Amino acid sequence: MAGRKWDIDVAEARELQEKLRGQVILEDRLGPVRSVAGLDCAFKESGRLTRAAAVVLDFPNLDLLDYAIAERPTDFPYVPGLLSFREVPALLLALGKLRHAPDLLLCDGQGYAHPRRFGLACHLGVATGLPSIGVAKSRLIGRPREPGYRSGSRAPLKDGDEVIGAVLRTRTGVKPLYVSVGHRVCLETAVGYVLRCCRGYRLPETTRWADGLAADSAFRLPTGRPKRIG
Repeated sequence: MAGRKWDIDVAEARELQEKLRGQVILEDRLGPVRSVAGLDCAFKESGRLTRAAAVVLDFPNLDLLDYAIAERPTDFPYVPGLLSFREVPALLLALGKLRHAPDLLLCDGQGYAHPRRFGLACHLGVATGLPSIGVAKSRLIGRPREPGYRSGSRAPLKDGDEVIGAVLRTRTGVKPLYVSVGHRVCLETAVGYVLRCCRGYRLPETTRWADGLAADSAFRLPTGRPKRIG
């Protein structure tokens, strides 16, 4: 899919999601996980430019291994449920610049918890063939239940009778995250990796670092390494 033409319209994008969702694998098909990648995008110049960040941490220590930034013109409008067509082209560029290939992707967005069961994490997982997890800050669809107050508490996220994700408390007393399968990882495994990537904050370290790099060219990595762009 790396060579796919991205200049499609909204109707074609929805049709493509319907077509590709059959390729999503909802069970564990991943080898040893020694590195995890966080992925995020920010939009510059009033949305005309997409800036994507990919950060690779070793696992389980979560020390920095590699990171890359990619920028490209934004060529798809903001449409709820079609976020991947806006972000995946730039994210693939950032992943392609990494020197250290990750074993697992943690995406800042939905996976299976999506109207067509093909959110950003599914799209990126299918495009790369890598195991992936959707870790969203807010709910797109589904009927949530509030998890327990303490970190590690979870509740199912349902759409009708189907469990499409988990509402996960990653820090005691703060808002939960919405975790769902992306590709080649079952929901239980996805929840486990998200929790193991958290270090006392609401967001996993993968998301925190990728978010900082995508949003701010002056962001300094927690290791104290010098700033780098591109």
